Amino acid sequence: MAEGLVLPEDPFHRRLHRIAPAALTSETAQTSGMYRQAAISGASVHSERLWMGQARVAPATISANHHHGDSETAIYIVSGTPSFVFLDVEGEEERETRIDTRPGDFIFVPPFVPHREENPDPGNEAVVVIARSTQEAIVVNLPDLRWEGPVARGHDGRVG
Repeated sequence: MAEGLVLPEDPFHRRLHRIAPAALTSETAQTSGMYRQAAISGASVHSERLWMGQARVAPATISANHHHGDSETAIYIVSGTPSFVFLDVEGEEERETRIDTRPGDFIFVPPFVPHREENPDPGNEAVVVIARSTQEAIVVNLPDLRWEGPVARGHDGRVG
């Protein structure tokens, strides 16, 4: 770079970032039964509204129940056949619902929805790419899928 050259701070002249697979970091929120690695985050590239990474679920493994707070989550299935399980409360009776996927599928997880990932395949790992609408990975691990959080109780914890 030429001496005295000052790079503009305007949004049209910021640098792009490449994150190679070897640069993924496990310094992110974890859930038992899965292994998450961060790629794009506030810590890695100073993103302000986005987190993106990868998760792996070992063969014949079920993750713990969890949700991602007020973050919207989009998941792209890279390999394997993971299943996503949530509690469907829209019918007359709540029921555990399973969505089976395959490579190329996308899953959308709305904010605060408790769910878990399962890999029923006894011989192959499931690998997914995750994108979240917050700059850091929000993961709240739960004892079951019937969690009541800020939406059900209000942000101050009172029923209302």
